[in-house]
Amino acid sequence: MATLSFVTHPDVLIDPAVPVPDWPLNLRGRARMTAACAQPWAATLGAIWCSTERKAIDAADMLATARGLAFSTLADLGENDRRSTGFLPRAEFEGVADLFFAHPEQSIRGWERAVDAQRRVLTAFETVQAATPKTLDIAVIAHGAVGALLMCTLKGVPISRAHDQPPGSGGYFFAVDRATRLLRHGWRPIDG
Repeated sequence: MATLSFVTHPDVLIDPAVPVPDWPLNLRGRARMTAACAQPWAATLGAIWCSTERKAIDAADMLATARGLAFSTLADLGENDRRSTGFLPRAEFEGVADLFFAHPEQSIRGWERAVDAQRRVLTAFETVQAATPKTLDIAVIAHGAVGALLMCTLKGVPISRAHDQPPGSGGYFFAVDRATRLLRHGWRPIDG
């Protein structure tokens, strides 16, 4: 039974002067991806997809190179649109993110509404499924908030930050049975 692993990019080089979608992986993020490439979940991948954000592309490129594969990008796998605020200091960001999940039908400080981001990432999930042969294991490299929104959909539960990846700098994944669309497991570190 083929698996889809939804992977959040690991640690990034945060630069308030650079648009968030253009942030690359930092040295720790690259080291974590190198370790991830050697993990059992990565060993059977037959297809890799990612968002068009630099950090996801960096991670996908490392995984694809290790597996001898190409990767495909899909803009709808992008993180919730936060261009209205751009970079926010960590504490402020976490507070706004809490509101984003707590009030999914509202735009918080101009951010994309959670219900809209959820619909978009579910459409992307279905696009990836349809475009990839059913027998292949897939890695989808994207972002934490949209991963949490997709997980809520797959579990059939209301949007809640309780389903977000663990706190920190990203670099987690959950696995989905491609045929049944049921979770095989929740968030785990990509690097063991």
